[in-house]
Amino acid sequence: MLRLVDRFQLTQNPKADILSGLTVALALVPEAIAFAFVAKVEPLVGLYAAFFVGLITSVFGGRSGMISGATGAMAVAMVGLVTLYGVEYLFATIVLTGIIQVLAGVFHFGKFIRLVPHPVMLGFVNGLAIVIFLAQLGQYKAEKDEHVMGEADAPHSAIDVLFNGGWMQGEALYLMVGLTLLTMALIWGWPKLPKIGKIIPAPLASILIVSALVIGLNLDTRTVGDMASVQGGLPSFHIPMVPMTLETLYICLPIALTLAAIGLIESLLTLTLIDEITETRGRTSQECVGQGLANFTCGFFGAMGGCAMIGQSMINIKSGGRGRLSGITAALALLCFILFASTWIEMIPLAALTGLMMMVVIGTFAWASIRIMNKIPREDAFVIILVTGVTVAHDLALAVIIGVIVSALVYAWKSAQQVWAEVGTSAEGHKVYKLHGPLFFGSIANFRDLISPSNDAEDDVVIDFKRSRVWDHSALDAIDALATKYQEAGKTLHLVHLSQDCQLLLKNARDMVEVNVMEDPHYGIITNYARVVEK
Repeated sequence: MLRLVDRFQLTQNPKADILSGLTVALALVPEAIAFAFVAKVEPLVGLYAAFFVGLITSVFGGRSGMISGATGAMAVAMVGLVTLYGVEYLFATIVLTGIIQVLAGVFHFGKFIRLVPHPVMLGFVNGLAIVIFLAQLGQYKAEKDEHVMGEADAPHSAIDVLFNGGWMQGEALYLMVGLTLLTMALIWGWPKLPKIGKIIPAPLASILIVSALVIGLNLDTRTVGDMASVQGGLPSFHIPMVPMTLETLYICLPIALTLAAIGLIESLLTLTLIDEITETRGRTSQECVGQGLANFTCGFFGAMGGCAMIGQSMINIKSGGRGRLSGITAALALLCFILFASTWIEMIPLAALTGLMMMVVIGTFAWASIRIMNKIPREDAFVIILVTGVTVAHDLALAVIIGVIVSALVYAWKSAQQVWAEVGTSAEGHKVYKLHGPLFFGSIANFRDLISPSNDAEDDVVIDFKRSRVWDHSALDAIDALATKYQEAGKTLHLVHLSQDCQLLLKNARDMVEVNVMEDPHYGIITNYARVVEK
């Protein structure tokens, strides 16, 4: 059983949380800049978002140890709005996004994340691992044109990086690959070193060593500074400069709903993943409120908003970050980088950060899902592949929605096949159908095939629902329709072991129900409506 995390557990291991937070902060810089380019806004808009979202969710969110910031999934959804209406409309939309997410938390909508099946979770993890991997391949491009990256009509599929050319050549490529592999080797081997391997997290040590090597040998390789300058001042309060009209609401609301859904889905699935790794359970409703407060604040401080980041969260967890102090440290360190250490941060080679994220990919991908493909039901294997593919080709929110729908349809189809009837004769000579399995919209066709007046020579027929359960209105309608057929055939139908709800909601068949207070089951179908009928 998973242990529920404390509402506010600052830290149990300050050293581990602070060091892992510093590591995460270094990895946040290039991604925040890249996602700002995708959203077609200034780099500082992305960096400020990483700061605000990271800090506020670490304090008020429902999961300690989880890292949030500017993300690509949300950035892609912002492009069209920024292109058509400008960045001020984006800030207004982010404020509205925050309000929607807070309301989702207040009304406990986060609990519905429990309905996401495990195959969808596996597809989500694998898809994001591939997306992170493909994003790192972008670092091996000879040139980065932020104008191209930000065009609203440019393709944003993660896999597009493989086909749009611009790869490095010659020594530049070899050096980039070599430094990336060196970083990965250091991360893998560092924990095996005696004493020091346990004092400094492997990701932080690898970044420092590779950076010192590049600077010391004056190697000509791309650095963070080649992407954009990270220097800036303190973020200032700024009310979005948009007309306060219904037209503005019509423009912002659809995008806000999309951003809120994407942010909450990615955040809550990341929360669920960390729950499994740490064997604790986060608070979904509190996380919705934390994400909403973060985005609401971003809109008033010129930031692009964001949500949980699976890559940085995995870096934090693998580096020993478990408390809220790790996320707070990452956010504050990022702000310090912007204010005081921009020159040093800009000297970090991108190869070191690329190697770090490549190790995240290896640790994130659910390799066991490949081994079990031929051992699990084909439907589950299909869902895993489907969600993975849609995540890579389109976006996470659509992938999860499709995965849940397909899983629900598969479940409904399988459940529909479980309806069958045991046929016998009662002591009074009545024909008895002992119904087994759930009766709902998917199984009523089988129910109609099983029981029909044309199949019964007897004048009295009993349908026993003791081993069945009526789930929905379609099932009630099917029972009513069957009662009408028996009446028209001049036969008597007896319905036994139906719940009180069914007795109240049935119309044509209500008088055929035989009540047994001691044996009749009790379950709700449409409880509120049943109360109305009862009154």
